[in-house]
Amino acid sequence: MADEDCIFCAIASGEGPGEIVDRDKHTVAFMDINPWTRGHALVIPRTHSKNIYEIEDSDLGRTAAAAKRLAIRMKERLRCDGVNVLNAAEAAAWQTVWHFHLHVIPRYDGDPLEVPTRPEPVDADEIAAVAAELRG
Repeated sequence: MADEDCIFCAIASGEGPGEIVDRDKHTVAFMDINPWTRGHALVIPRTHSKNIYEIEDSDLGRTAAAAKRLAIRMKERLRCDGVNVLNAAEAAAWQTVWHFHLHVIPRYDGDPLEVPTRPEPVDADEIAAVAAELRG
Protein backbone atom coordinates (compact mmCIF):
# COMPACT_ATOMS: atom_id res chain seq x y z
CA MET A 1 0.00 0.00 0.00
CA ALA A 2 1.47 3.35 -1.05
CA ASP A 3 0.84 6.88 0.20
CA GLU A 4 0.22 9.15 -2.80
CA ASP A 5 1.89 12.10 -1.04
CA CYS A 6 5.03 10.18 -0.03
CA ILE A 7 8.23 10.79 -2.02
CA PHE A 8 9.65 7.42 -0.95
CA CYS A 9 6.52 5.63 -2.20
CA ALA A 10 6.97 7.47 -5.50
CA ILE A 11 10.60 6.38 -5.72
CA ALA A 12 9.64 2.77 -4.91
CA SER A 13 7.02 2.75 -7.67
CA GLY A 14 9.40 4.26 -10.22
CA GLU A 15 7.38 7.47 -10.47
CA GLY A 16 9.76 9.58 -8.39
CA PRO A 17 13.41 10.46 -8.92
CA GLY A 18 16.00 8.23 -7.35
CA GLU A 19 19.24 6.40 -8.07
CA ILE A 20 18.11 2.85 -7.32
CA VAL A 21 20.94 0.53 -6.25
CA ASP A 22 18.96 -2.55 -5.21
CA ARG A 23 15.37 -3.76 -5.31
CA ASP A 24 13.33 -6.84 -4.72
CA LYS A 25 9.65 -7.68 -4.33
CA HIS A 26 9.43 -6.03 -0.89
CA THR A 27 12.19 -3.38 -0.68
CA VAL A 28 14.01 -0.68 -2.61
CA ALA A 29 17.43 0.83 -1.90
CA PHE A 30 18.46 4.17 -3.36
CA MET A 31 21.11 6.83 -2.90
CA ASP A 32 20.54 9.50 -0.26
CA ILE A 33 20.45 12.97 -1.87
CA ASN A 34 22.17 14.48 1.19
CA PRO A 35 24.85 11.87 1.89
CA TRP A 36 26.88 11.86 5.07
CA THR A 37 29.62 9.81 3.35
CA ARG A 38 30.36 8.51 -0.14
CA GLY A 39 27.81 5.79 -0.89
CA HIS A 40 25.21 6.69 1.79
CA ALA A 41 21.97 4.99 0.74
CA LEU A 42 18.47 4.38 2.09
CA VAL A 43 16.56 1.11 2.23
CA ILE A 44 12.76 1.22 2.40
CA PRO A 45 9.90 -1.24 2.39
CA ARG A 46 7.63 -0.90 -0.65
CA THR A 47 4.66 -0.88 1.73
CA HIS A 48 4.18 2.52 3.31
CA SER A 49 4.45 2.81 7.08
CA LYS A 50 5.34 6.00 8.92
CA ASN A 51 8.14 4.67 11.13
CA ILE A 52 9.33 1.85 13.36
CA TYR A 53 6.26 2.20 15.56
CA GLU A 54 3.95 1.36 12.65
CA ILE A 55 5.91 -0.99 10.37
CA GLU A 56 4.75 -4.61 10.18
CA ASP A 57 7.29 -7.05 11.60
CA SER A 58 7.58 -8.84 8.25
CA ASP A 59 8.41 -5.58 6.43
CA LEU A 60 10.90 -4.66 9.14
CA GLY A 61 12.66 -8.00 8.75
CA ARG A 62 12.80 -7.77 4.96
CA THR A 63 14.08 -4.19 5.12
CA ALA A 64 16.79 -5.16 7.61
CA ALA A 65 17.82 -8.09 5.38
CA ALA A 66 18.03 -5.73 2.37
CA ALA A 67 20.17 -3.32 4.45
CA LYS A 68 22.53 -6.19 5.26
CA ARG A 69 22.74 -7.14 1.59
CA LEU A 70 23.57 -3.53 0.71
CA ALA A 71 26.16 -3.22 3.49
CA ILE A 72 27.97 -6.29 2.15
CA ARG A 73 27.89 -4.83 -1.36
CA MET A 74 29.31 -1.53 -0.02
CA LYS A 75 32.18 -3.36 1.65
CA GLU A 76 32.96 -5.28 -1.55
CA ARG A 77 32.47 -2.53 -4.14
CA LEU A 78 33.17 0.72 -2.31
CA ARG A 79 35.85 -0.82 -0.10
CA CYS A 80 34.53 0.97 2.95
CA ASP A 81 36.10 0.18 6.31
CA GLY A 82 32.79 -0.19 8.14
CA VAL A 83 29.12 0.70 8.00
CA ASN A 84 26.51 2.39 10.18
CA VAL A 85 22.85 1.41 9.91
CA LEU A 86 20.58 4.08 11.34
CA ASN A 87 16.85 4.57 11.74
CA ALA A 88 15.22 7.80 12.89
CA ALA A 89 11.69 7.71 14.33
CA GLU A 90 9.91 11.02 14.88
CA ALA A 91 11.24 14.55 14.54
CA ALA A 92 13.10 14.44 17.87
CA ALA A 93 15.23 11.66 16.39
CA TRP A 94 15.80 13.53 13.07
CA GLN A 95 13.11 11.80 10.96
CA THR A 96 12.22 14.12 8.07
CA VAL A 97 10.51 11.76 5.61
CA TRP A 98 7.52 9.92 7.08
CA HIS A 99 8.14 6.54 5.45
CA PHE A 100 10.15 3.97 7.41
CA HIS A 101 13.72 3.79 6.15
CA LEU A 102 17.15 2.60 7.15
CA HIS A 103 20.20 4.68 6.39
CA VAL A 104 23.11 2.48 5.32
CA ILE A 105 26.17 4.67 5.68
CA PRO A 106 29.56 3.42 4.53
CA ARG A 107 32.36 4.49 6.86
CA TYR A 108 35.93 5.11 5.86
CA ASP A 109 38.91 5.36 8.17
CA GLY A 110 39.44 9.06 8.78
CA ASP A 111 36.09 10.24 7.38
CA PRO A 112 34.74 13.33 9.15
CA LEU A 113 31.35 11.92 10.16
CA GLU A 114 30.73 11.98 13.91
CA VAL A 115 27.59 11.66 15.96
CA PRO A 116 26.76 14.87 17.85
CA THR A 117 27.93 13.47 21.19
CA ARG A 118 29.87 10.58 22.58
CA PRO A 119 28.41 8.10 25.08
CA GLU A 120 29.22 9.00 28.67
CA PRO A 121 29.25 6.72 31.72
CA VAL A 122 26.11 6.93 33.87
CA ASP A 123 25.61 5.92 37.47
CA ALA A 124 24.69 2.23 37.80
CA ASP A 125 21.63 3.13 39.91
CA GLU A 126 20.29 5.29 37.06
CA ILE A 127 20.80 2.45 34.57
CA ALA A 128 18.97 0.07 36.92
CA ALA A 129 16.10 2.57 37.37
CA VAL A 130 15.63 2.96 33.62
CA ALA A 131 15.81 -0.81 33.15
CA ALA A 132 13.08 -1.21 35.78
CA GLU A 133 10.89 1.27 33.90
CA LEU A 134 11.37 -0.63 30.66
CA ARG A 135 10.59 -3.97 32.29
CA GLY A 136 7.36 -2.49 33.68
